Amino acid sequence: MPDVDKPVEILLVEDNPTDAELCIRALKTHNLANKLVWVKDGAEALDFLNGRGDFARRSASNLPKVVMLDLRLPKVDGLEVIRHIRSDDRLKLIPIVVLTSSKDDRDVHESYELGANAFVSKPVEFNEFAAAVAQLGLFWLLVNKPPL
Repeated sequence: MPDVDKPVEILLVEDNPTDAELCIRALKTHNLANKLVWVKDGAEALDFLNGRGDFARRSASNLPKVVMLDLRLPKVDGLEVIRHIRSDDRLKLIPIVVLTSSKDDRDVHESYELGANAFVSKPVEFNEFAAAVAQLGLFWLLVNKPPL
């Protein structure tokens, strides 16, 4: 059972355990993973954001500062997650960073069209991948000023 009461800064939506572990490790190296929740599919991401299922006890005011979102997800794909977030007045201002292995121009275009704030293709090489994730975390958590 996830810890539904702790503050959340990053919602990591990633179905690949290896990629998720690399993201978490890169963020931990920079002390940015203390308030991270990892979910493994789009349906679980929507449950988290809407306080349903395993997250029914989570406070509605406990929204992440950023969603790091893969596109190719089981149950509900990443593009549908973006659609949902941007159509909900309570969620629509949460920054969304698409972090995916896709390099397809259509995925880039549609992600931005739906309201993603950034699109990052996962580098194949471990050190590049770790550096990219760390830079994303530093920017969205420490540099970016979120709306009130």
